[in-house]
Amino acid sequence: MRFTYAEAMTDPDFHLPLAKAAEQAGYDSIAVADSIGYPEHSDSKYPYTPDGDRGFLEDKAFIETFLLIAAMGAVTTRLRFTPFVLKLPIRPPVLVAKQAASVAYLTGNRLGLGVGVSPWPEDFGMMGVPFAKRGKRMNECIDILRGLTAGGYFEFHGECYDIPSLKICPVPAESVPVLIGGHSDAALRRAAIRGDGWMHAGSDAEELDVLLGKLSAFRAEAGRAEDPFEVHVISADTYTVDGIKRLEDKGVTDVIVGFRMPYVVGPDTEPLDKKIEHLERYAERVIAKVGR
Repeated sequence: MRFTYAEAMTDPDFHLPLAKAAEQAGYDSIAVADSIGYPEHSDSKYPYTPDGDRGFLEDKAFIETFLLIAAMGAVTTRLRFTPFVLKLPIRPPVLVAKQAASVAYLTGNRLGLGVGVSPWPEDFGMMGVPFAKRGKRMNECIDILRGLTAGGYFEFHGECYDIPSLKICPVPAESVPVLIGGHSDAALRRAAIRGDGWMHAGSDAEELDVLLGKLSAFRAEAGRAEDPFEVHVISADTYTVDGIKRLEDKGVTDVIVGFRMPYVVGPDTEPLDKKIEHLERYAERVIAKVGR
């Protein structure tokens, strides 16, 4: 089992010391949240809060994802970085490929690229990208990302993008794992067909079992049941050694843990030393007692 520490929407000055503390404590990865802007007017709902309210996001600080990973990579040596998740189809895929390749190169192949389709039309609108056919756009973005980060010349001619033969340099020595986020059947099928793994956004145990069952079925359908595949999960079971063992039995490879509720209005008032205390206590009580 591998352990990912998640902390988002906090004081931007906390990110580098938290990355260093997480590495020191024995975590394998740190999750990096993604958001470009907050629209003044929106009727959109947040899919992971009970009432769909997204007001807690207003005035929350989000350092640009790739810049933050590069900064944290510069002050660590082993810790991996996992966007959770990058809103891929709102961005130009060639630029994302360049950013991902550069960050993976600079960090010594410590990037696992979590990607997802934003549920909000406003994210697409602010970037000048059509909301229609976003699933098709997502699939093409993944193909372009893989092609360009592999090295050599690559061209792509699809429904949404038409890219002439080109190459980017440098590219990382290892391929960048693409981890697909989302709970819909479309997201699970995309992960099974195109992904190196799947990222779970949190649910109760019963719903998680349903999602894992669907994912397994889609992987078998795609002929990929035996391929290496990462499963990143948020669960109440992640906070005990016995719970970790239950998740391992379900095929989970990575657990994502955090120590505060981020979906609250207003600034995060927890001081840095308390955050470090929480992550260190978990490392002592769980990580150190789980066979690695």
